[in-house]
Amino acid sequence: MKTAHKSALWRRSGTAYLFLLPWLIGFFGLTLGPMLGSFYLSLTKYNLLNAPVWLGFDNYRHIFTADEYFYKSLTVTFQYVLFSVPLKMAFALLVAVVLNKGIRALGIYRTVYYIPSLLGGSVAIAIVWRQIFDGEGLINHFLSWFGIEGPAWIAHPSYILSTIVTLSVWQFGSAMVIFLAGIKQIPADLYEAAQVDGAGKLRQFGKITLPMLSPVIFFNLVMGIINSFQVFTPGYVIGDGRGGPVNSTLFYTLYLYLKGFSFFDMGYAAAMAWIMLIIIGLFTSIVFVTSRFWVFYGDGKDGR
Repeated sequence: MKTAHKSALWRRSGTAYLFLLPWLIGFFGLTLGPMLGSFYLSLTKYNLLNAPVWLGFDNYRHIFTADEYFYKSLTVTFQYVLFSVPLKMAFALLVAVVLNKGIRALGIYRTVYYIPSLLGGSVAIAIVWRQIFDGEGLINHFLSWFGIEGPAWIAHPSYILSTIVTLSVWQFGSAMVIFLAGIKQIPADLYEAAQVDGAGKLRQFGKITLPMLSPVIFFNLVMGIINSFQVFTPGYVIGDGRGGPVNSTLFYTLYLYLKGFSFFDMGYAAAMAWIMLIIIGLFTSIVFVTSRFWVFYGDGKDGR
């Protein structure tokens, strides 16, 4: 009897692992394996043509002590994250609140607003954005109607990063759809009770909508931080492909790309990739740790 029970257990376990096999192959072959390989390369000097030469932690030591462009790329990336993430979330929430007011043909509006999120990361959109903000582009042409001479948006280091942030905010559709779904899950009787107590729209928004949406805000914040730290295409296309002008668009991923595929220093680029992984993990962990103080799940439990 015991032998038969063990045999049945093994058959069930084998069936389960058989269904898990595609995921296991993908995880070990496409995720864990390449990660371990990249960590090994980060400890070597490797140029794609010759065999890796062991360096130990020399790549990391040089990055932190002798590479001024590393800190410049971090500064540019932090500035982008600092402005793009909250602005995109605020704009997405605003549009979601407006669309929740019972507008006719809501599905059409949601589709139209979601399209930029599908197209915004493409090279084609980045090229169009470059043309719009060019010195002779659409924005300056519009300003000229009012007698205003617009600046050279993408040629001046003080303005080009703001144009890329604007492109990021324009891609608000994904966060907006998630916000809209969250708003529709808020019980209507909460707003009715607030109205009976004399609470106005702003007070309802601050005391009901935002707390009830805090899990959705938490999700969008984490995803926004992760995606923003990995920005590449707009900086490569709208800038000159090398972080110009004056390194004002030298995003971290762009600098990593240049190190790996322009200077063929793959070991150095792999070390930079691991540093970025740690930075993203650190910021994500901070959001998770602080979420206990501001995330409300509506069941009497907070983020703890």
